[in-house]
Amino acid sequence: MGFRSILSKPFAAYIARQTARWAKAPGKYQDKILREIVAKAQGTAFGKDHDFQNIHSYEDFKARVPVRDYEGLKSYVDRVVEGEENVLWPGKPAYFAKTSGTTSGTKYIPITKESIPNHMNSARNALLSYVHETGNGKFLDGKLIFLSGAPTLEQKAGINTGRLSGIVNHHVPGYLRTNQMPSYDTNCIEDWEEKVDAIVEETVDQDMTLISGIPPWVQMYFDRLKAKTGKPIKDIFPNFEMFVYGGVNFEPYRAKLFETIGKQIPSIETYPASEGFIAYQDSQTEPGLLLLADSGIFFEFIPADEYFDENPTRLKIDQVELGVNYALVLNSNAGLWGYSIGDTVKFINKDPYRLLVTGRIKHFISAFGEHVIGEEVEQAMKATCAKFPETELVEFTVAPEVTPAEGLPLHEWYVEFAAKPKDLEAFEKELDLQLRERNTYYDDLISGAILRPLKIVELNKNAFIDYMKSIGKLGGQNKVPRLSNDRKIADAMQSLKV
Repeated sequence: MGFRSILSKPFAAYIARQTARWAKAPGKYQDKILREIVAKAQGTAFGKDHDFQNIHSYEDFKARVPVRDYEGLKSYVDRVVEGEENVLWPGKPAYFAKTSGTTSGTKYIPITKESIPNHMNSARNALLSYVHETGNGKFLDGKLIFLSGAPTLEQKAGINTGRLSGIVNHHVPGYLRTNQMPSYDTNCIEDWEEKVDAIVEETVDQDMTLISGIPPWVQMYFDRLKAKTGKPIKDIFPNFEMFVYGGVNFEPYRAKLFETIGKQIPSIETYPASEGFIAYQDSQTEPGLLLLADSGIFFEFIPADEYFDENPTRLKIDQVELGVNYALVLNSNAGLWGYSIGDTVKFINKDPYRLLVTGRIKHFISAFGEHVIGEEVEQAMKATCAKFPETELVEFTVAPEVTPAEGLPLHEWYVEFAAKPKDLEAFEKELDLQLRERNTYYDDLISGAILRPLKIVELNKNAFIDYMKSIGKLGGQNKVPRLSNDRKIADAMQSLKV
């Protein structure tokens, strides 16, 4: 047993005690965070514009601070990008996390000196929760790899700017740097396919014990390792025993990924975003992700079906209910206020508060009022695959077809299979049935002959890789939307059909 795994156990016990303290009283810690961040930002331009000095309660806060997405906060962010100080948070940010926006073009998300621990400590604590629960820290002694974007940073008004994963790379603690892969030079390669090939060359003969990344890009890495060696991953990396992932629902990728590995291995799900690290899987036996109630972020929750109302209900953590889809809103020591991150979550436990990420508030299909959401299509696909166990998925996305060449409108499911179901027509019927069971509006539209049952459109091998490459979003933290209310992705897939 190496020194890292030995030292991790007492530290993990310490973190577990701290976590238990705030997890038992999240409302108290959330109220404290709100008071602290409002007080700290009183003298900023945003604080003055929104009368922070007269905020003494959550009700006062809601009355003064509206919910906004990036576009709504952009006028303030632009002032920070231009070099102005004391706009959203005292002084200047330490970094800008640069991301792609659908309506705003490039987004610049501030990361402050105060908010950096949220990103770094949360990732660390996710691993330590596992060590404390299982007693196993052996994976910390081998080589660790984080498949991510390049760590290169540029300057924007004197502020270091880059992808979140690149920023985080500069804060990896020294005790992990000696066993971190890939090398800095390889990590800086911008072309994703070239980078993956270089990572394969660097890691194929290493003792990899922890691998982290978004599942489709980890799968790409594994496929290239397997192509190079002709071996399953368990034989290439016999001590590989921890997979850390986040950003997408793992279930559609699970079967193929573990088949490529050649065995089941423990995994930890995380919920990081440029705007803040929100939750992580704190237990291998209990479902859901623990909401981080004491990490510099005050969370608000809007019932998803009210989100587009003029005055939607806004709730804090101790006001939410189980089983309800909520749009997630952040207020943080990074200087984000009433910031709608765009995700929807659902709580499945209140002791402690654990949640599931259910989709994106703007990623839905409601061409006919059905309002099908990401959670429903993913659950329908998972249940269908369970009934056709020979099936292996690579990726899928769903779009409406409002004006087909013939027949009634329908939902089209663009699917890349690694292994096809033996009876595709039966698979298609079962998938439609599973979706109808999960969405009564969709069921009514099918029953009422407004829509016809869904259709699967088979895609060529590497279709989604080719699509992501065509839009300049291959690899890193980029993800394919599970569903869209328009035909933009579907139209791009037409040339990739079988």
